[in-house]
Amino acid sequence: MSESSTDHKPTALICGISGQDGAYLAKLLLDRGYRVVGTSRDAQVSSFANLTRIGIRDRVELASMASNDFRSVVQMLARYEPQELYHLAGQSSVGLSFEQPVETLESISLSTLNLLESIRFLGCKTRFYSAGSSECFGDNGDLPADESTPFRPRSPYAVAKAAAFWQVANYREAYGLFACSGILFNHESPLRPERFVTQKIVRAACRIAAGSNERLQLGNLDIYRDWGWAPEYVDAMARMLAQDTPHDFVIATGETHALKDFVSEAFAALDLDWLEHVVSDPTLMRPTDMRFSRANPALAAEKLDWRADKRMSDVVRAMVAAEQSKK
Repeated sequence: MSESSTDHKPTALICGISGQDGAYLAKLLLDRGYRVVGTSRDAQVSSFANLTRIGIRDRVELASMASNDFRSVVQMLARYEPQELYHLAGQSSVGLSFEQPVETLESISLSTLNLLESIRFLGCKTRFYSAGSSECFGDNGDLPADESTPFRPRSPYAVAKAAAFWQVANYREAYGLFACSGILFNHESPLRPERFVTQKIVRAACRIAAGSNERLQLGNLDIYRDWGWAPEYVDAMARMLAQDTPHDFVIATGETHALKDFVSEAFAALDLDWLEHVVSDPTLMRPTDMRFSRANPALAAEKLDWRADKRMSDVVRAMVAAEQSKK
């Protein structure tokens, strides 16, 4: 008898539960009455600090699974028979993908293929969500990207995400799986690690406000992104799997801002002038990068009844407040 049959609650399996989105999604599903199982490559040694931070560590079942190992994935799905599977795992840094392109491709594309093939192989009725990325679109200039916009990836990370997207589409069309991708634009929260530029900015600004004499070094300040609030975006993921038929969706605020505007907002929240504390360092610029990232999330509003509430300034100030509260 499978473990899922011992509990009448619907089971959701989250691959990548230790990350920002995984933690917020786990809390959302727990609050909705789900049994939540989260995976890590080695659950016995992982800290799951984000789960502890938001107070759900003891409400989640944790298990070890190597998503790049087909046998490991098959065993996990056979053991838990989840009604919903959220694939949020894999290398998540665009910058790091230039240094580790092979690991990036394997952790994103191969793991997606293993999960899809396991569902097909076992004949599961599992509904599958894959974390896509706005990075797949590349630089579209002033044209807002929607679900029909062609992909022009400009990083190893984006290439891997594009491959995963088409794998999902293929399994949906060829095998009838309930499988969909959320093409999420940038979304932030206090759970972001400092390797992400948004958290790097917030923490540096808070240190400077506390008396540090450091100068914040950043790369290209003239890139434009659509920044939203991560806890809202995981709600969109759950809504996708609640639809009658699977469909891919762009998830974004629909508003684009320059990185220097994000920086300005962070320092202004602390009554500081960012121009006095920030320098642009050419060595921090990527080999290739998108300058503009614009989104049209109209389909999500129409089909999912989902709209972003928090905008960039709200996100920045919430992150600054969270960082200040730690002191």
